[in-house]
Amino acid sequence: MKGGRKNLKRAVEEDSLTLKDGHSIMQVLSLRGSNLIEIMDGQGEKSLALFPAKFQKSMWIKRGSFVVVDASGKEKVLESGSKVGCIVSQVLFYEQVRVLKKSPEWPEIFKSTVSDGCHASLQGDTSQQEENELDSSDDDGLPPLEANTNRMKPVDWKSDTESNSDSDTDS
Repeated sequence: MKGGRKNLKRAVEEDSLTLKDGHSIMQVLSLRGSNLIEIMDGQGEKSLALFPAKFQKSMWIKRGSFVVVDASGKEKVLESGSKVGCIVSQVLFYEQVRVLKKSPEWPEIFKSTVSDGCHASLQGDTSQQEENELDSSDDDGLPPLEANTNRMKPVDWKSDTESNSDSDTDS
């Protein structure tokens, strides 16, 4: 195993995290491809960040994940005309996020979005949830299935004599 990957895994195992000068916590808004991600900082500003190749095959991120970003030279880069303003230095996992939420380093904008989502799911009416569970025991909240267009429909062979005999018996 290479030394760089060992150091990445050691950094993940640490629960406590101290932010260095120029580093800040940001939330991933979307994955753009080619190691580019769209992030939102503590003030609500959106920008692009580079997700370094050293994280490939060892750490994965998705929308809503939190990362530590080195934005020390962000203003200079944006003035020069580049769209990518910062570089991801660390991916934050659930345990690290939970510890950081209690610290003063956690941005206020992320406290409100995270807490609203948690309370909204907890404050739901339990009687409505029970009724929904009883009604949709087979569905599990899934949309109805559509017909598979890749398969041929079975041909229903009826001869003329069968259809005539059926119509005679009906009348």
